[in-house]
Amino acid sequence: MSEDTHQASRRALMLAAASGVVAAAAPALAAPRQTALADLKKEADIACLYHCDFGEPQRFTQMLQNIANHYSAYGADPFALQLAIVAHGPGVKFFLDNLDDTTWRDEAATVPKIFERIEDVAKNGLKIHLCEITFTRLKIDKSKARKAEFIGFVPSGVAAVAALQTKGFAYLKVG
Repeated sequence: MSEDTHQASRRALMLAAASGVVAAAAPALAAPRQTALADLKKEADIACLYHCDFGEPQRFTQMLQNIANHYSAYGADPFALQLAIVAHGPGVKFFLDNLDDTTWRDEAATVPKIFERIEDVAKNGLKIHLCEITFTRLKIDKSKARKAEFIGFVPSGVAAVAALQTKGFAYLKVG
């Protein structure tokens, strides 16, 4: 697929989603998609990745505020700005359906509530890449990941950070 065709397809999908043509079927979505490092792409002139390898809820909500501010500076135009979060280590906990049977089970009262804020900023085109190595190392079943169109798995979080940077994404980390 040519870059022009790819951009046109992306624009059509974003416009359909914005106009409500695409149904909001988050509960019915299948497991998050798998993305190979080679398939990570820069699709806007301005692109930035937010590196999330931390588990502090306050720091995470600050990152979400920074992302919201970032979108605001570009008029929430998903064609002008492409943002992504790469999460690994304790950063994956913010993207789990529940924290049962994880080392973060004691945080069950606070962490899941943050996901509403994630969904809010994701409306502008945010993509989230979760590290498969983290899920394997911490023995977390990948089916515990939230089912949302904007969430997917990459083989390695740190490798995804490097891959995105080589493809022209700026790097930001909160804290």
